[in-house]
Amino acid sequence: MIQLLLPVCFLFIFGFFNLFGIRTTLGTTMLLNFGVGFAFFFIIKRLGWKFFRSNANFFYWAFIAVLIITYIIGLEVKGSKRWIDLLFFRFQGSEFFKVFFILFFADFFSKLNRQGNTFINLTISLFYFLLPTFIIFKQPDLGNAMVYVFIYFVMVLFSSIPKKNVLYLMGAVLSLLPFGWIFLKEYQKQRIFSFFQPHLDTQQNAYNMIQAMITIGSGTLLGRGLGLGTQSKLFFLPENSTDFAFSSLVEQFGFVGGAMTLILFAIILYLLFKRAHSYVLKEEETSRFSFLYVVGIISFIFFQVFINIGMNLGILPIAGIALPFVSYGGSMLVSLMIGFALIP
Repeated sequence: MIQLLLPVCFLFIFGFFNLFGIRTTLGTTMLLNFGVGFAFFFIIKRLGWKFFRSNANFFYWAFIAVLIITYIIGLEVKGSKRWIDLLFFRFQGSEFFKVFFILFFADFFSKLNRQGNTFINLTISLFYFLLPTFIIFKQPDLGNAMVYVFIYFVMVLFSSIPKKNVLYLMGAVLSLLPFGWIFLKEYQKQRIFSFFQPHLDTQQNAYNMIQAMITIGSGTLLGRGLGLGTQSKLFFLPENSTDFAFSSLVEQFGFVGGAMTLILFAIILYLLFKRAHSYVLKEEETSRFSFLYVVGIISFIFFQVFINIGMNLGILPIAGIALPFVSYGGSMLVSLMIGFALIP
């Protein structure tokens, strides 16, 4: 576990100095959040992952209740209800739930009887997946809903459910995907349009993507220096501390800083792959649970890194997905530390 925490700490240091360079209060708040995250890490390590696994159903339904409450009375920011204002802290239930969503499905799939009715098992798992995903999508939060979709399909693919059934499910989802267009908000549709034709909308929907690419380009090899990034410091780049924190980081620390960030993510994923591989050939239920849980954490981190870096580079549409340990936000940071503490 120390091996895993070391690159995490180095990654956070990059994120901290990036935010500190944008605005000092962002950096100090992020440092406080990291301290809270570490406190939760050691508390949960002390309690042990078995306690949380045995209460996986309780945590699942508790967070479903939190998501419903957030949707009804949550703090509205830019048209979205994603947070509950606790005065001293904005609690984002959809971020905290990711880890317990993974925990729940690792427990669910590890207990499946290989000789049981796979259609019923798959249908039940689909219900458990769609319930929170739909609520999050309606907040609206398309980015986080996509994260839940990716986590679920990766975990079900590595479960004992026959692969042909999973492929049938994926095929059905892909065939229905075009109909999802009618459920998107207008601004979400415009983001997709602007991705394919940014030159037609440079001052509105494509503005963020264009400014992100300009910000990354201005960093050159070694960057402008701490606090000297004009694009992020002068707010030409919107959401410079959250969705586009990576662009701000590259502007301040250059190609070298961006490459180091990606290398640290690669090290974290490699260590998690090693951990998952150690459980692959073991047949007992506990090992299957451990394997599926680590696979879920890998899919969570990989997808968010891939989508966030992609939209910062302008090769993917803007989806409102934060970069782990780098983007500003206490809920995601504490959630990730909880997730690492629950690794068996």
